[in-house]
Amino acid sequence: MAEKTTTAPDVADLSYEEAREELLLVVQRLEAGGSTLEDSLALWERGEALAARCEEWLEGARARLKAAQPDTED
Repeated sequence: MAEKTTTAPDVADLSYEEAREELLLVVQRLEAGGSTLEDSLALWERGEALAARCEEWLEGARARLKAAQPDTED
């Protein structure tokens, strides 16, 4: 029987909500324990990438909000 391998979507292709949801799942898996060291490291790395993607989305949203605000400097 051949092993079925699935690959996670590229972090760069995820929406904020998708990245945040997957990050929550990664944290839950890490907190639950029971994974091998190699699996834990892979989860940690994925979590770091997901957190960075969420931060990119938030920074973009902040920039859009700032650009939409009227200039109040006199």
